[in-house]
Amino acid sequence: MKSVLPGKSRRLAPVLFACVALIAALTGCSTGTDAVATGGTFEFVSPGGKTDIFYNPPSARGTIGTLSGPDLMTGKPLSASDFAGKVLVINLWGQWCGPCRAEVPALEKVYEASKDKGVAFLGINVRDPQQDKAQDFVTSNKVGYPSIYDPAMRTLLALGGNFPTSVIPTTLILDKQHRVAAVYLRALTASDLQSVVDDLAAEANA
Repeated sequence: MKSVLPGKSRRLAPVLFACVALIAALTGCSTGTDAVATGGTFEFVSPGGKTDIFYNPPSARGTIGTLSGPDLMTGKPLSASDFAGKVLVINLWGQWCGPCRAEVPALEKVYEASKDKGVAFLGINVRDPQQDKAQDFVTSNKVGYPSIYDPAMRTLLALGGNFPTSVIPTTLILDKQHRVAAVYLRALTASDLQSVVDDLAAEANA
């Protein structure tokens, strides 16, 4: 899959074009250095109403593009590549989203049960223009894993063509090579998630 977002913010026109094309529901997107997404081979295909999509065998999985942005809590750079070699659960969420609130205990339960098995979690906080409210959500729910702060949803440009930007929460599960193994377009239960991450953690390295 070709790069859909330039890495340098000075290339303003392509960034705006990509944002309008992918995130038409939003009023605009930031052109600063808040979140960067380039490259990747994964292309999401409309599932025809399915909410649970699995990519097997492993050789059929595609990689997402470069996904990075500021840590919601600290502002420091945070990237999916920080978790190289680990199964990575990427959860798109917003504090305004009821189903996101409902699934937090399940995500946290699986995170705590799996973090010593080579499984990492990374949130992407979207559509929350008031950062302090998103931070309060993390604190009050005792979320132990980090999130990228991305109110304009620029990171979604890394997640493949035709990716459904209107479905929040969405969870992607990447294998150890950070290829997309599963996509969930709904809130998750602990049992949904635990078996998948356990299977991926048990897969042989490449």
